[in-house]
Amino acid sequence: MSNIAGSKSSLQWVVHISVALLVMLWLFPTLGLFVSSFRTADQISTGGWWTSLFPAEQNLTLRSTDPDDEGAQTLIDGVYVVEGNLFKAGVDATISVWGTSSRAIDTYVPGDTAELKDGETITVQINGDYVWTGTTEMTGRGQRVFATSTTPPEFTFKNYKTVLFGGDSTDGMTKAFFNTLTVTIPATIIPIVIAAFAAYALAWMDFPGRALLVAFVVALLVVPLQLALIPLLRLHLGIGIGKGYLGVWLAHTGFGMPLAIYLLRNYMVGLPRDIIENAKVDGATDFQIFTKIILPLSFPALASFAIFQFLWTWNDLLVAKVFLIDATGQTTVMTNQIVELLGTRGGNWEILSTAAFVSISVPLVVFFSMQKYLVRGLLAGSVK
Repeated sequence: MSNIAGSKSSLQWVVHISVALLVMLWLFPTLGLFVSSFRTADQISTGGWWTSLFPAEQNLTLRSTDPDDEGAQTLIDGVYVVEGNLFKAGVDATISVWGTSSRAIDTYVPGDTAELKDGETITVQINGDYVWTGTTEMTGRGQRVFATSTTPPEFTFKNYKTVLFGGDSTDGMTKAFFNTLTVTIPATIIPIVIAAFAAYALAWMDFPGRALLVAFVVALLVVPLQLALIPLLRLHLGIGIGKGYLGVWLAHTGFGMPLAIYLLRNYMVGLPRDIIENAKVDGATDFQIFTKIILPLSFPALASFAIFQFLWTWNDLLVAKVFLIDATGQTTVMTNQIVELLGTRGGNWEILSTAAFVSISVPLVVFFSMQKYLVRGLLAGSVK
């Protein structure tokens, strides 16, 4: 029965399950970045993105109103009183335990009264309301309260505002976004144009040494990128194109050319020979055959490489670090800007999540809009 035509083998189910697992493996981190990009730093520190829709318990450092503020304290029956709420306006949170020292934040429960210095006391309720009293007029900053609080889910667009338009400690990523486009678009088009001509020559033109050139291109595929960085940078500096857009364009072109030529040449070799020969019989030149016949038929392969090259260039950090050095930040790309947003201490995880999602949004749009060409280009030539 297992050999009956139309029946599915067990191997097909294995393939389907593997594909589903791979999809989930890539989908969950992307969804996590998207959700985390709208969360606050406190919310991110309390748990993973899958807990974002549920109340979160976290330790907070709260402070009462400064007694020196106008109208902050009042004199009632010989006692100075400062009243208010420890939470910001609009925050609906509850306090489970609290304390006046960071080493003992669970000393009191809501409704208890804590004894402070100089005969002062403070009483904190479950919703954050407090009454701070003293026998003498109070001065200085407000009283700190350390509390374990349960806060409702909170989402904000402030992270995107900070990332895209800049904040107190960032320069924003809008300029870095356009700098990345300036690097990526030419670095995708240039190798495709050159590789298409080279692939046609290696596939359909007879000349001495063609086989050696094909072998040389294949050999270049195994050359590590890191091995060529410094020699290529020295060459660029020697001819005066280092540390600029032209240098990084040529670097990406050089690193992407071997795969582009190999992929396009193998695709063009599989095209019907009769079409090429009939065109030559009709008097078409190699250039006319290339532009009128080969390029339209090779569009799936061209689109496949364009997707790969765009994604590699967009997500690149190493080549940009080496060939696009700019102390003023005028040519900083998004990958480098994300590193700078994190700072030297590696904090600001909410900024990292937002910046990372902004960075991957364009590759996602490019991939999903051209995925049909990617599949056709990869499968072309597999069936004769």
